[in-house]
Amino acid sequence: MSSESVETTVKGSIALIVCMLSIAAAYANPTWRIVEHMSAQDKAHFDPATSTPRHPNFPEMPAELYPFEPPYTAEEMGYRSAEFPHISRWSATALDVFGSITSSGYMNQGQAVFYVSQEYGFGLESYLYKAPAGKVQSRWAMYDTFPPENEGSQSLWIPYRTDHEFRTKMDFFVYSPQLRRVRRLPAPRRDQRFPDNAQTFDDVVGRDPWEFQWSLLGTDVLYETVRLPNTRPTIMLNRGERGFVERSSSSFKTMGDNFPHYLPDGGVACWVLKATPRDDWLPGYLEGALVLWLEKTTFFPLRQEKYDRDGKLMTIEVRLAEHVNAKHGTFGYAPLINVYWNIPNDLISYSFHDPHYPHDWTEEEKNMLFTAEFMRRDWLLEPLKSEVRILKPEQFYMRPKLHADKFPETRDTSLPADTEAHLKAQNQAGRLVFEIGDTSGD
Repeated sequence: MSSESVETTVKGSIALIVCMLSIAAAYANPTWRIVEHMSAQDKAHFDPATSTPRHPNFPEMPAELYPFEPPYTAEEMGYRSAEFPHISRWSATALDVFGSITSSGYMNQGQAVFYVSQEYGFGLESYLYKAPAGKVQSRWAMYDTFPPENEGSQSLWIPYRTDHEFRTKMDFFVYSPQLRRVRRLPAPRRDQRFPDNAQTFDDVVGRDPWEFQWSLLGTDVLYETVRLPNTRPTIMLNRGERGFVERSSSSFKTMGDNFPHYLPDGGVACWVLKATPRDDWLPGYLEGALVLWLEKTTFFPLRQEKYDRDGKLMTIEVRLAEHVNAKHGTFGYAPLINVYWNIPNDLISYSFHDPHYPHDWTEEEKNMLFTAEFMRRDWLLEPLKSEVRILKPEQFYMRPKLHADKFPETRDTSLPADTEAHLKAQNQAGRLVFEIGDTSGD
């Protein structure tokens, strides 16, 4: 055997040993467990069945009626997670403050007042059993208030309930105050990013759980999701009737202030699921798999990873939750902050709902406000204010943690070399770093 062959064999053996040791070390991590190593209590709440009876009128859904009873199958956990898309499943008013930033520090931001009208009542249960395929499920009206050049621009989103026959996901209308014209545009592709943003159409509108095959990877404990930089010690929130309230950045909790199920050390116990798109429902879908961390009692998604068809990591989304709708108990949680990190472009986006509250529209208001014609009036019903916009790039939300040690046989968290360098520099500095080597504070 030549010296080159011997050297190659030795290097290969060393690499294999290192890989095996890293996997062994990962399995020793106390926060996460694969299914086989879950606690007896968790195993008692999990039904490993992969084939269950189907609903007689909705064959794509389980026969057991939502919200199900424990023990839960992985599919039922996936359905429970669909209760909490980016936009709440109840009628509401909110101010959405949003923005994105590149790895070089170019930042853009905007904000819009949006109104949500759910056509079939509150929650996923109404959507599952009351919204017929081909019918409008909800209406979302958005009025831009920032930046100044966009003020008065409006859009109307009208999502539909879909099935195999009816594939139209949404009607989409926009209004320009300069042209004083309403235009109907084609809906964005579901798996394509919005321009200059990390999130896709499906990230915002939500995904139907029957479009995926679900499996349980195990359990985990999360201690941090959205990462606030050390350059932004406080954030001023609009708390409605309480007015503006200054909050310490370190005081934000993953599931909000009054969540009753925090662990003694402050962690949040999670189920970890994998969702694989079904080709009969999503042919040609660019996303090859989703991995989701769901809070165990509410099934609120706190972290979601998207992988492409080759298994490469595409996007990480993390959330901070807030209990917005007290009337509906555990179903009343909604995202307060969403942060999205698109890996191939090293692009970070955020969305901050401040304020956000339920709003029961009258029939007269529904018929007037949620129409394309109403946009011509250029009327902002409720001029909400917010102070959560970011003032400079160094104060932007940080890239989420990779958690590369967790579930290594399922997750490929490798990064491009330059992106990995930016991540390491950020973690050292406690804020985003735009020039490698600059890890000092302001």
